[in-house]
Amino acid sequence: MKTRQVLVNLFQACNDGGSVSQLHSQLFKTGVLNDSFFATKLNSLYSKFASLQAARKVFDETLHPSVYLWNSTLRSYCREKQWEETLRLFHLMLCTTEGAPDNFTIPIALKACAGLRMIESGRVIHGFAKKNDKIGSDLFVGSALVELYSKCGQMGEALKVFEEFPRPDTVLWTSMVTGYQQNNNPEEALTLFSQMVMMDSIVLDPVTLVSVVSACAQLSNVKAGSCVHGLVLRRGFDSDLPLVNSLLNLYAKTGCDKIAANLFSKMPEKDVISWSTMIACYANNEAANEALNLFNEMIKRRLEPNSVTVVSALQACAVSRNLEEGKKIHKIAARKHFELEFSVSTTLLDMYMKCSCPDEAVDLFQRLPKKDVVSWVALLSGYAQNGMAYKSMGVFRDMLLDGIRPDAVAVVKILAASSELGIFQQALCLHGYVVRSGFNSNVFVGASLIELYSKCGGLGDAVKLFKGMILRDVVIWSSMIAAYGIHGRGGEALKIFDQMVKNSSFRPNNVTFLSILSACSHAGLVEEGLKIFDMMEHDYQLQPDSEHFGIMVDLLGRIGQLGKAMDIINRMPILPGPHVWGALLGACRIHHNIEMGEVAAKNLFLLDPSHAGYYILLSNIYAVDGKWDNVAELRTLIKDRELKKMLGRSMVEVRGEVHSFLAGDRFHPDYQKIYELLRKLEIQMGKEV
Repeated sequence: MKTRQVLVNLFQACNDGGSVSQLHSQLFKTGVLNDSFFATKLNSLYSKFASLQAARKVFDETLHPSVYLWNSTLRSYCREKQWEETLRLFHLMLCTTEGAPDNFTIPIALKACAGLRMIESGRVIHGFAKKNDKIGSDLFVGSALVELYSKCGQMGEALKVFEEFPRPDTVLWTSMVTGYQQNNNPEEALTLFSQMVMMDSIVLDPVTLVSVVSACAQLSNVKAGSCVHGLVLRRGFDSDLPLVNSLLNLYAKTGCDKIAANLFSKMPEKDVISWSTMIACYANNEAANEALNLFNEMIKRRLEPNSVTVVSALQACAVSRNLEEGKKIHKIAARKHFELEFSVSTTLLDMYMKCSCPDEAVDLFQRLPKKDVVSWVALLSGYAQNGMAYKSMGVFRDMLLDGIRPDAVAVVKILAASSELGIFQQALCLHGYVVRSGFNSNVFVGASLIELYSKCGGLGDAVKLFKGMILRDVVIWSSMIAAYGIHGRGGEALKIFDQMVKNSSFRPNNVTFLSILSACSHAGLVEEGLKIFDMMEHDYQLQPDSEHFGIMVDLLGRIGQLGKAMDIINRMPILPGPHVWGALLGACRIHHNIEMGEVAAKNLFLLDPSHAGYYILLSNIYAVDGKWDNVAELRTLIKDRELKKMLGRSMVEVRGEVHSFLAGDRFHPDYQKIYELLRKLEIQMGKEV
């Protein structure tokens, strides 16, 4: 008895693989290895501190393993997510005469079935459990069954299991709440949680609240999430890291960056998930500089970022066009060997393209061992963003030859890239591809086709397509309004907008107002534009973003009302983006307002310092007024910073053939005839003036 107690104490003292091996040797010497109690303890310690193989060896060398040893071995395999071996051992257990499965065995087997999504095997085990009243009524078995059916997407069966238990405990309630949340039914998750908190016998735990907060995030319901946050504080769960991380994620996804930042600053403990969530919060809420500052602070503290952290930081670089930081983060990704992971590589492609570095993007793309549809589309749309849409179609062709079939999102990107070219014949071909591929019923694809036809000069085809659509949602209406706007048909755009407001069941959204305001701007309809902008804010309670304000600045700037344009900028509730100041700078060039142009340029140089076009635009303003010293200073700055202006490429389709031109182009075989015709046109225009 004394020896037994000494051995038990030795088990408790083990804390590494070496000490477990020494104890194993001692057990062998004392001849107690066949004792099921010691064999089970040894098996568990080997699994925890050494290896699964060593634990299995103890099991295999035990002549008559008890149910406890079976369960310990099964649990070890299950913990390592070796689901197949877990089930193989379970079936072997059923075939032996000793050690029949008990209420601890069944949940392990069910977890393995859930991990493999083997619902039929799970149903067989469910049937086995129901034959034994003790096992069938066990709450842990019930929770494992709910988890199985939930992970296999069968919430109806999960609910049946749940309802069979007259007094479900916290674990069983939590399994149901989590099941609904993970099956994209957050409303039902919150409803069930409301019932749960009304039960006097139920004690809430942090695990339950993680699922509840996640459901609030899915619904973007910050009000409900804040109530749960209050509950977390009252119950003293605010030091539970997974729960606080889920709250951080809720505020990040609902745009509450200030609340998220406050919560983050007060967290006593932070892990890589906390940092990644906060960086993503800034990156997705127009605070790219804050995102990069936080990422750099994380690196300074010698905290290792994971691929999720790197993706968020790269997104911030893409938004802010910060190539220097992007290259630094690229080096970190390469050092940590996840540079070529799909999520990281795709974000890198997007970052390089948005920083006007297509060569670096192509180099990375060519090094990818496997290319999925997202990688191809990132390259394709990147070319279009960099004024090289003519290369996008070549990428699309190569993508199809590589056996990659685009999804609806990819098709939308392809149509958008093609619209930059304005080639009508190509629009017809792509429309045919859309129909043959079965994407013609997708509203986003339909909206992109309307845009494509309108940008290719086929407004009539766009109208025909619009009228032929049975289902017109807000996306389709917005695209048709934009199509009229592109053609300067502001009056028709206003009529379509009026039809949508009065005759459809859809309310205009931010994109709709962007389209109609743009149409008013192109058509010079200032009063109408101002009226619609007021309608957006006061009738529909929609908060204009930077793009809406940019269009209003452009609208007023076109007719020379620069003072009113500046007033709009000054009363913006958000920081003006580059397109807002860019619109003002463009208007200042047209109307020769140097003072205001310098204000706009100063802000642009801070917001987008690598954009050569803004420096050239200010230089042109100075040149008109003969300020050659200022012109020389800006040109030197462009040269010193190695800034390059994106070359403007024009294309024209003649008799089915596409001809491409750059400014001053002399590579076209008929360039002499073209320039001769241009000279004649200039002479004729001079005479008419």
